Amino acid sequence: MLSASLSIDPSFTVAPVSRRTFGTFVEHMGRCVYTGIYEPGHPTADEDGFRKDVLELTRELGVSLVRYPGGNFVSGYRWEDGVGPQADRPRRLELAWHSIETNQFGLDEFIRWCAKAGVEPMMAINLGTRGVQEALDLQEYANHPGGTALSDLRAEHGTASPYGIKLWCLGNELDGPWQIGHKTATEYGRIAAETARAMRMVEPDLELVACGSSGSGMKTFGTWEREVLQECYELVDHISCHAYYGDDDNDPASFLASAVDMDRFIDAVVASADHVGAELKSDRRIDISFDEWNVWYKDRSRLTDGPADAWEVAPRRIEDEYNLTDAVVVGNLLISLLRHSDRVAVACLAQLANVIAPIMTEPDGPAWRQPTFHPFAITSRLAAGQVLRVETSSPTVPTEKFGDVPAVDAVATYDEGKLAVFLVNRSLDTPITVTVDLGRAGVTSVREALTMADDDRLAVNSAAQPDRVVPQANDTVKLEDGQLTVTLPAVSWTALSLSAD
Repeated sequence: MLSASLSIDPSFTVAPVSRRTFGTFVEHMGRCVYTGIYEPGHPTADEDGFRKDVLELTRELGVSLVRYPGGNFVSGYRWEDGVGPQADRPRRLELAWHSIETNQFGLDEFIRWCAKAGVEPMMAINLGTRGVQEALDLQEYANHPGGTALSDLRAEHGTASPYGIKLWCLGNELDGPWQIGHKTATEYGRIAAETARAMRMVEPDLELVACGSSGSGMKTFGTWEREVLQECYELVDHISCHAYYGDDDNDPASFLASAVDMDRFIDAVVASADHVGAELKSDRRIDISFDEWNVWYKDRSRLTDGPADAWEVAPRRIEDEYNLTDAVVVGNLLISLLRHSDRVAVACLAQLANVIAPIMTEPDGPAWRQPTFHPFAITSRLAAGQVLRVETSSPTVPTEKFGDVPAVDAVATYDEGKLAVFLVNRSLDTPITVTVDLGRAGVTSVREALTMADDDRLAVNSAAQPDRVVPQANDTVKLEDGQLTVTLPAVSWTALSLSAD
């Protein structure tokens, strides 16, 4: 059996754990909204038509924030279609995902849903087909206390108090040729700056996210960040990153090392942003909103197939069935996000329900947890206090995409005598025993030791077998004289919770 070692000391901190790391994403795409979070007539539906089974799972998942309403969807969206009496709302052609949008769920419903789920709303603005005035109209409707046409309209629709949305995305993926309203970096940077400047005239303390690259593989990556931020650096707080990973090449070793790419992506965007800040001699620091990330098997996705005239309401789109290996990768991506907590201010797992999601549902039927649900929920529950820098000594595994990478990856958090350690074993076939030097952490007892592993690394959950892949107690853990040992099975994710008596 191979061995690895970690060194952990509460003195070596990265940054406080941000609860916004545990955001997710609800887009009007496929069945994420309709028959996902919203299904009037479902046996569990409440008075607003929200599925209570999905609300319960959302709370269990530990979601802190939800980005809405897109995604590609937002670049053609008219927000006013989704407010007011539902009977009066128009049906529209939805171009991004080739479907019919009924607008039965819109801004008013989303804010009510957020309140019930206990999450912060993150609102995206259409800068694809619309611009500054429409952004200001949406801001007035959502956030102004009253006494104006649009704030009074909100009151007429049943909500006198403002929604108080503080975090706004200035468009979505406008570097992508697939995007409605696709722009050059300079074109986008200018409209982002104009919109940000106008919105801050109303509310100076908003948090605004500029569109970064749609992925590190874009030909314009790096150049896009620089040119966009040269236009709007002093007016925004964050720049976005989007990344999806999948084993479409049947290369599981590289897939299990996906967090290596996420680490490099974050570091490159930070370097680009800081370079612009230095050029501008600015005292501001731009952080990252990693507001789309997940496993996504793009080669097997059903996006807009079928006849060109087949416009459906809530068709099934990219409903990936996740397996144990996918869950390990998701757990490792969370490790990457946490260890970059000094610069990653927001992160959103895309998406929440049905569409490449941790929660699956059937219309008029059950809801269940995909394997990817569990590392997210457990990390959200246990990570607290300060993120610690973890020194790791590990054997390596060869990968085609990234060369030799550490077999063991880890991060830790520390909060007033409570230590949480999150680990993955990327080896496809070899267990690894890890020795952890806890230094001055002062922990003396193991509260929890949970591992996700399976003899079949492709095992999945389903409506018929919703608990086929779940975390299990790891009984190899031993803690003695400030040193902990634990065995990590091949292709596994592990969470340890320790405390001082």
